Amino acid sequence: MIWVGRYREDVEHADGSVRRVHRSVGLGAKADLPTKRLAQRRMEILLARINASDYRPGRMATVEEFAERWKAEVLSQWKRSAALAACSHLRVHILPAAGNRMLGEVTTEVQQGMVARLATRCARKTVANVLGTLGSMLNTARRWGYVANKVEMGELRMPAMEVRRQARCFSVEEVRGILRVAREPYRTMFAIAAMTGLRVGEVLGLRIEDVDLTAARLCVRQSVWRGRVQSVKTRYSDGVVAMPTALTEILHTHIAGWKANDARLLFVSARGTPCRGEKVVQQRLWPVLDELGIPRCGMHAFRHTHASLLLACGATPVVTQRQMRHADARITLSVYGHTVGDEQRRMVEKAGMVLFPDVPNREGQMQAAQ
Repeated sequence: MIWVGRYREDVEHADGSVRRVHRSVGLGAKADLPTKRLAQRRMEILLARINASDYRPGRMATVEEFAERWKAEVLSQWKRSAALAACSHLRVHILPAAGNRMLGEVTTEVQQGMVARLATRCARKTVANVLGTLGSMLNTARRWGYVANKVEMGELRMPAMEVRRQARCFSVEEVRGILRVAREPYRTMFAIAAMTGLRVGEVLGLRIEDVDLTAARLCVRQSVWRGRVQSVKTRYSDGVVAMPTALTEILHTHIAGWKANDARLLFVSARGTPCRGEKVVQQRLWPVLDELGIPRCGMHAFRHTHASLLLACGATPVVTQRQMRHADARITLSVYGHTVGDEQRRMVEKAGMVLFPDVPNREGQMQAAQ
């Protein structure tokens, strides 16, 4: 048996009229609330908001109606890349599934139904991103006085984790080959990405004043996305990275022939506008990879390469995290730690010798071969 509470509440509709609606809410099982008095106490807690002296009727709107206002007044303030992704979530997933529902009807049960449908055609990360957009919109509605539910991720059953494919990571020989074949200014772009770990948008967003050859460092302050200058990915991305002597020499040569532009960007297109990352990859990186017989991939492979090289050279997770500008060192290790370091290999060999002492270890075999 379940205790059910029923009450009436005033709500404000889109036309400004206030109407009284009847509501029902589950208070809990009788096993948890054995007496009617306990159920009434829980009901009193739920009614505290309505009985408060400053209570105002909740506003009502459908998801589709509120989405239009949310896009105009909130989404327009987001970064363009994030706003376009959220608009896609609304258009493709949220509105078809719940556009005709009232905001207050998007309950946990309805949200779980959305998850189940999305899981049949989308990856787990996409499902989480769609729920993030829905949750942001519903939270805004609640703050604005609308009757709306929250998106409680802990209450939803998400799709199982997929087997994650390891991201592409260039070998040392491949990077050397790319820098040998690539022409300027793209050779300098690729060198920055490989020797500092900057994202492609951050490389294209570098200004002339962001380069400090004396201190051998780059200041990451902005990014370029689809040919437009915008802020960096996260607040942790804004920072300073070190660069090796080899890169300072490459940049010294590039700056010597640098032509001024209005945005003072280090790299611009032939028209003097910010470069588009996708064109750099498709028109400049891929031909070089094809020539060298390297499978095609994006510029992010340079970032993975840089993190792996730092770890392989003995950099601590904290140092690598700072250079990569991650919020958490665990991200650095789990996503970018492709390498098996010498110390890690030595420890594994020692553990193997304990189990099989008669089998020569790798280090001994290598010394014998020399």
